Amino acid sequence: MDRDPRIVIAEDDPLLREGLASLLRAESIQVVATAGTPEGALEAIDEYRPDTAIFDVRMPPTHTDEGIRAAVEARRRHPGLAVLVLSAHVEQSFATELLSDGVGRVGYLLKERVGRVEEFLEALERVASGGTVIDPEVVVQLFTRAHRDTRLERLTPREREVLALMAEGLGNSAIAERLVITEGAVHKHIRSVFAKLDLSPADRVDRRVTAVLRYLEDTRSRSR
Repeated sequence: MDRDPRIVIAEDDPLLREGLASLLRAESIQVVATAGTPEGALEAIDEYRPDTAIFDVRMPPTHTDEGIRAAVEARRRHPGLAVLVLSAHVEQSFATELLSDGVGRVGYLLKERVGRVEEFLEALERVASGGTVIDPEVVVQLFTRAHRDTRLERLTPREREVLALMAEGLGNSAIAERLVITEGAVHKHIRSVFAKLDLSPADRVDRRVTAVLRYLEDTRSRSR
């Protein structure tokens, strides 16, 4: 990383918590504190003012959504805080809540991604640098579950591919390389995606994040 972030880790599983800390320290990344409870994490963030916090979604006492709620509260207290959330399963309603401010500096990964060290570190770097990262498996499930939404049906297969890669946090040049097309073609597809999803250039939000949120919101409404 160009500038190693100072990190707080919130994870109730002591083995995973210490494993994450050891992994990051081995990469010369400063872990300023670890916590096993949401309250402990918030106290550490208030005290150490880290650049980035890593949260488990399910934490004590009920192991439902305490972690994600603590992450939302941490960003409320410290608006510049980058947050990377780890979850054992795809829980898109939680992702929606965390992403809804539309300001970036947020990531949502499945825990299995941590075992792919290079991918995990790359995602952490993107989030710490101000980007947004959503696990590819989350994107796959969103496409599968949300395909009946009329706005989404406006997208061509290629536009769906571009949006999926946008959701993974890839920039235009990386998308072009992945799809073996020109950057100009990528830019054209992205403009079309924004238009078909009714996202105006005048909107004061990250349109890439908002486009992905359309999938998250649609999926959550269908599950009620």
